[in-house]
Amino acid sequence: MKLSDDIERVLISAEELEQINGELAQQLSNDYKDKNPIFVCVLKGAVLFLTDLVRKMDSPVEIEFMDVSSYGDGMESSGDVKILKDLDVSVAGRDVVFIEDIVDTGQTLKYLIELFKTRKAKSVKICTLLDKKENRVANINSDYVGTTVPNEFVVGYGLDFAEKYRNLPYIGVLKPEVYEN
Repeated sequence: MKLSDDIERVLISAEELEQINGELAQQLSNDYKDKNPIFVCVLKGAVLFLTDLVRKMDSPVEIEFMDVSSYGDGMESSGDVKILKDLDVSVAGRDVVFIEDIVDTGQTLKYLIELFKTRKAKSVKICTLLDKKENRVANINSDYVGTTVPNEFVVGYGLDFAEKYRNLPYIGVLKPEVYEN
């Protein structure tokens, strides 16, 4: 069986992802050209997005990783955020850009933004590949958005279901029978 057999339809092609990354990289390069921001990649889903994004940028960036969990074993955020891996550097006085694969309820990012404010970050922005506004619970907005997506279960290009499908080169809608069982 191939992973693609579980995909109902392709939502965003590999070519579209490349274009989105180019546009976001240009915006970020322009906005941070005279600064040295820390791009904080929220593991694991945003790794592919971060990698492709920064390779298209024309300004210096520092990359850090955080691993946070708010889903546990479920498919919906519990709102209870646990930091599994924290940063290796201080953010005090620094411009921070969270790099996310998808902003769904926004609860995790709201928690992280508040945390980084207490850590005295100079500024905190959000760059997300996908924005799913229909499920938003927290009152946050992304500063850089690749595209909005409907309220469907999407996988691929870093996004997973049960740790599968991250390696698909596109973003697709997962067939409901795959996750309903």
